[in-house]
Amino acid sequence: MRYELYYWPGIQGRGEFVRLALEEAGAAYTDVAREDDSSLMRFLEGDGVAYPPFAPPLLKAGKLLIGQTANILLFLGDRHNLAPSSQAGRLWAHQLQLTLSDLVAEVHNGHHPISGGLYYEDQKREAAKSTKALREERLPKYLAYFARVLAQSGSGWLTGRALSYADLSLFQIVAGLRYAFPRRMKRLEADYPGLTTLYDRAAGRPRIAGYLASPRRLPFSTEGIFRHYPELDH
Repeated sequence: MRYELYYWPGIQGRGEFVRLALEEAGAAYTDVAREDDSSLMRFLEGDGVAYPPFAPPLLKAGKLLIGQTANILLFLGDRHNLAPSSQAGRLWAHQLQLTLSDLVAEVHNGHHPISGGLYYEDQKREAAKSTKALREERLPKYLAYFARVLAQSGSGWLTGRALSYADLSLFQIVAGLRYAFPRRMKRLEADYPGLTTLYDRAAGRPRIAGYLASPRRLPFSTEGIFRHYPELDH
């Protein structure tokens, strides 16, 4: 099967979590909006979709159209051995992914605390306050949790002896936080070395390394979820 991924062109965003899973699986896929930027809106605004999505990313798999990042990864994890085989293990990976999704939302809301419809420049004062709490309280809480899960697993991966899609998502979050908050992350990673080890192991996997070195991997920017504003990194 050749998958079709629908996401906003030009940014990594939440679509990147799906891309990493597809790349690690060696799955054939088309990043449709990069070739036809009107295609996504046809799904979001068109009639006749049995289960209409609210927002991207979307994955078309045969006749299935699947929305929500964690939902897509739940599907891909089962199909491409990127999740544990037991029901309890699959639910655990999904639980971790939902927690990672919460973290992603908090990172985005840090620089857009009033509204996603406003420019950052329109809410800089509020962003300075919300990002201070993010840097000093929320990031340590989340990272400490995932470091504890890694330590409990004992394998260097979150859900057991093999890599899962949750590990790839944690890799992406560490990469994004390094871009957005390089000074803060340097201090935080010193406290949670297990996260750095996971990042390095994931980045070194052959398919992921090939993807990261390819033009398919878009750079971070101040248009995506993880944004670097020097005034917000202390």
